[in-house]
Amino acid sequence: SILTLGLVSCVEDKVYEGPASISDVAYSPLAVTPDDDVTVTAKITDMQGISSAKVQYKVGSGNYTAADMTANQNTYTGIIPKQADEAVVVFYVEVVNEAGITSKSPEKTYTVGAEPVDYTKLVLNELNSSGNDEDKYIELYNNSDVAIDLEGVIIKKDEEEAWVGKAGNRIEPQGYFVILGAKGTTPDGFNSGFSGKKSVLIELYAPDGSLTDKFQRGEKGTGWGDQSLSDVTKLSTPSFSRCPNGTGDWRLAAATQGTKNPDTGVDIPD
Repeated sequence: SILTLGLVSCVEDKVYEGPASISDVAYSPLAVTPDDDVTVTAKITDMQGISSAKVQYKVGSGNYTAADMTANQNTYTGIIPKQADEAVVVFYVEVVNEAGITSKSPEKTYTVGAEPVDYTKLVLNELNSSGNDEDKYIELYNNSDVAIDLEGVIIKKDEEEAWVGKAGNRIEPQGYFVILGAKGTTPDGFNSGFSGKKSVLIELYAPDGSLTDKFQRGEKGTGWGDQSLSDVTKLSTPSFSRCPNGTGDWRLAAATQGTKNPDTGVDIPD
């Protein structure tokens, strides 16, 4: 009946009401000088439409100022104007959709005039998909002689954001940083699943959105995870590891969570 159809329509409309999705928030240049405007980009999606998107930023302990963002399909761009040397700038992206619902991204911070960080020295070092979800992990390694703050570093799994570095996340020179736990089983883990028998793409991005490292097994096909491969979790060498540690090619090796990988491993089967 007409009444029934109307009720169904109302129920369906309610299902889709919710905040916009904000991901891939990045800024450039990474090494900001007093002469630089800073470009902030973000991927924003919402089934109901976007009413407004702004970069909210503050300098030091000052008040937040809003800068409008412009859209190119799902990529939005806003500008933070140049600031004085040594100024500490905190910003986030704020979106209001057509339903009037506001969403905010996590805050990011940069310091004008700070020494640039060489994120190319940060690599994916070991990927372990064995055991329960809470036992699976992604290990990063710092090949440089200086510590690297991981705030704003992004890991994507199968082209979707799976982990973002928070303020205080830091990796020491020639040090390790382990992201333990898949599917949100641990507070600071990655939000995706991880199988050792499916095609997979894991990518590491610097805070400016540049790709710095990746691991790929199999091909995308109709979608990542659709291609069945040999189940490496059943082998005695269950970790995808860089051999030798930090610089080598990907091999299968014994798990060495948070410590040096073996110098050699075995070929990864198809």
